[in-house]
Amino acid sequence: MNIMNFSAANCKSCYKCLRSCPVKAIKFKNDQAEIIEDRCIACSHCLLVCPQNARNVVSYLPDVKNAVITGRKVVASIAPSFAGYFDFEPGKFPGVLKNLGFSFVEETAVGAEVVSDFYMDYVKNTSQGIYITTACPSVNYLVEKYYPTLTEYLIPAVSPMIAHGKLIKQFYGEDCYSVFIGPCMAKKTENVSFFNDGAIDAVLNFDEIQQWIQDSGLDPLSTGASAFDRNTAGRGRSFPEFGGIIECMGEDIHKQGLRIITVSGSDECTDLFTSISNGDIGNIFVEASSCKGSCTGGPDMVRNEHSYYKRQGKVKQYLESRKSIRPAGSENPAGSLNLERTFCDKSFRHPMAYEHDIKVILSNMGKHGEEDELNCGVCGYNTCREKAQAIFEGMAEPNMCLHHMRTKAESITNVIFEHTANCTLLLDGDMNIIEMNPACRNAFLVDSEKMKGLPVAALMDDECFREVRRTGESIIGRRVAYPSYNLIFIQSIVYLAKQDMLMVSMVNIADREEERKKYNTLREKTLISTQEVIDKQMRVAHEIASLLGETTAETKTLLTKLKRLVEAEEEGN
Repeated sequence: MNIMNFSAANCKSCYKCLRSCPVKAIKFKNDQAEIIEDRCIACSHCLLVCPQNARNVVSYLPDVKNAVITGRKVVASIAPSFAGYFDFEPGKFPGVLKNLGFSFVEETAVGAEVVSDFYMDYVKNTSQGIYITTACPSVNYLVEKYYPTLTEYLIPAVSPMIAHGKLIKQFYGEDCYSVFIGPCMAKKTENVSFFNDGAIDAVLNFDEIQQWIQDSGLDPLSTGASAFDRNTAGRGRSFPEFGGIIECMGEDIHKQGLRIITVSGSDECTDLFTSISNGDIGNIFVEASSCKGSCTGGPDMVRNEHSYYKRQGKVKQYLESRKSIRPAGSENPAGSLNLERTFCDKSFRHPMAYEHDIKVILSNMGKHGEEDELNCGVCGYNTCREKAQAIFEGMAEPNMCLHHMRTKAESITNVIFEHTANCTLLLDGDMNIIEMNPACRNAFLVDSEKMKGLPVAALMDDECFREVRRTGESIIGRRVAYPSYNLIFIQSIVYLAKQDMLMVSMVNIADREEERKKYNTLREKTLISTQEVIDKQMRVAHEIASLLGETTAETKTLLTKLKRLVEAEEEGN
């Protein structure tokens, strides 16, 4: 079940999520980030750092509200780190939850104590040499997926959350509705695991409770203080602190001759597990948390914008205030409850690229030699070769390389700028020349390098440029003439407000104007010549007509005489 992922968002290609991911479990396709569940350790740091807040996390809040509305016995298990998240007094928190509809409110520390007892019994009864605590789900996933050979060292115990859930079901009845409330999103993934076994029905994060309080209109400040139900937890409250598990177990670990190692943060955990895998260290008891500063530095704790040390101080103050509160009667033992669980190899197989494949991918990104491999980490991967391997696996895209895309963009831009036939100028807000392309240099017969930084007024009148900057309104397609340069332009001026720059594009139409003049002259001459030909033709036609008239009259006279002569001869006969 995919508990958390990115929602569709207008990704800005910042790759903050990928840089924050300790195992690079994020896939990019068409500029959209996607968490690959098989690779994910559920630390949720990627969702925390996303500037688009593109979080899509399964929420059980509607289910919890429905359980309250339908009158079910709803029992809350509260992680002690709540004291560092909420801005009202910790003593008011049980009362606030009961006003929201919870029937009973207990501390998860109840489960932490029985888990710590399980840890100690396991250490006393085994001799494996290396012990890794298993209260943090993300650490468990890290070992199972990326260090599967170390699973034998994971203490086979459920987390305090599940242990407390089992105790809740035992005390309040199997039909009660148990809700864990804490800062950890990984608990949501743990909740759907096989080993939860129905102990916890729903998991809510602190921000969901905060939203519920706001939506209900409840004022926590006006809520009276209320005690937790069944104050059975003492030392287990220290679990959310850095080194809290060790503190909870006291000196018993030292008595076993084990060296204590406490780490927090995914990078530190990775370094430690690598050292253990390499056989560099042994005979150790490890308390590991994927969040910096343990649960007090959990994702929800960071989102409330308090500094870590402020949160830590509030949690410590709360824990100190609870030390004197001890249960009346016996503590709640696990009794016959089964707190065991197993861990297994969950590593995934992924194709490894051959050296030839890596070189081809690097070459396609403009990296033809080691000198081109900047290993800057902007794309989210530590090295260019690591990025190439990710591309080979289909986890990344070539355009994620900022330097490659910048070089490509600059190359195309330079080609266009250098070879366009239009004159192009870039001016700053003070009308000084920033850039001038070769066409402009040739038109004005100047050295473009020497003109950089000089006022554009040294070339031409700058009034129209100042007008555009003053009004912010572009001038498009205006005809201007510079007779001293024998230039005539169709000029367009655009103001780039963000950059406080003017972009000037000028199409030289001087040659076109000269061609038009020649054409007009030729046309006029042609018209005159045509009229002359017409007039001459008319004169010729008149002359021909006159000649035809004279010859016709003479022919008529001659033929008349001939006719009469013939008639006279006939009469004589």
